[in-house]
Amino acid sequence: MSTRLTTLPNGLRIVSTTMSMVETVAVGLHVDTGSRHETAQVNGIAHLFEHMAFKGTATRSARAIAEAVEDVGGSLNAYTARDMTVFHARLLAEDLALGIDLIADLVRAPAFDEAELERERQVVLQELGEARDTPDDIVFDHLQEAAFPDQPLGRSILGSEDSIAGLDAAMLRDWLATHYLAGSCVISAAGKVDHDALVALVAARFGDLPAGTRPLAVPGRFAGDVRHDARKFEQAHLTLGYLAPGHDDADHDAALLFATAAGGGMSSRLFQELREARGLAYSIYASTTPYAETGLFSVYLATAKRDAARAIALSETVLAQCAAGLEPAELSRARAQVRAGLLMALEGPAGQAEYLARQLLLRGRIVPPAEVIARLDACDVDMVRAAGARLLAGPVARASVGAAAPRVRKAA
Repeated sequence: MSTRLTTLPNGLRIVSTTMSMVETVAVGLHVDTGSRHETAQVNGIAHLFEHMAFKGTATRSARAIAEAVEDVGGSLNAYTARDMTVFHARLLAEDLALGIDLIADLVRAPAFDEAELERERQVVLQELGEARDTPDDIVFDHLQEAAFPDQPLGRSILGSEDSIAGLDAAMLRDWLATHYLAGSCVISAAGKVDHDALVALVAARFGDLPAGTRPLAVPGRFAGDVRHDARKFEQAHLTLGYLAPGHDDADHDAALLFATAAGGGMSSRLFQELREARGLAYSIYASTTPYAETGLFSVYLATAKRDAARAIALSETVLAQCAAGLEPAELSRARAQVRAGLLMALEGPAGQAEYLARQLLLRGRIVPPAEVIARLDACDVDMVRAAGARLLAGPVARASVGAAAPRVRKAA
């Protein structure tokens, strides 16, 4: 494989990896903006913008967009995260020009038709309702709010009924003008792709994208707050949240390995103790979510309501024991899981394209996978134990759905 990077005069970065033995290409526009860059008044606009881009452009209707990509057997989609918005396509290599043209159409010339906006507003409200009816989904929104209360990083990506109702076409146009700037964007492609041809295609459609970067995000401030959703479900869904390192923090890799050893798979301490030994949970896992300047280490489990207090207390005990007595074999297993997950994701064009873009947006350079693996290999047992102890030493955010939780504030 060969990887090349080109920066256009306006600051837009174009990166590609040529992969042998494939006949397809994955291409995407990755924008360094998401829900954490919103104010409370426009919460949900990054996600609504993503939806509305597909509802018609200056040259294509919503149906024409769908037919254009499916006529050639390809796919076109998008997603919004707290720190990123991505428009991506997967096509046969010969149709790369179409993929670039469609992505450009979506973000350079969205129609923002008022009638379409009203219809799509209802679709987003249905999506919000579906999320709220899914306890193992909405509990993480509650945890995010408990960990980062009253700040952008703690708000839902989807927004709320009130904030969604207040969004209009003028706001969407302003979001496009202030957040979709060349310095905040990366176009990445991987698969059967010629870099020079890719650059020519991108320059033709994005070469006049305004220079600059989107407004700075409000830094996240972790708090050990509590959110409780008292609605009745068959099970209690419980989460714990701890302050974790950001992407470039020296503790990031050790914290990731601790989370993996503690709750990253069927061999993890949490799974073995709560599910296999005690039968207290069907689902239980731990993970880290890093952001630029902060992060969140979380534990999730679902259990019978009568066992909720016992299960969450045991989870905290297991975490403490893992931080105090992680074994070399456990670290070796966790390292193998993280390493394999990285390398397996990079075997396909979509995984390669995603990796390249995220590295550039988050770190400003392409970090070779070998460098990531070397950092993981450098984490010894003492480092990972210490990282685990630091994770657990601070305040704890808690969120639950369906469990009895006295003396806590209900989630909005």
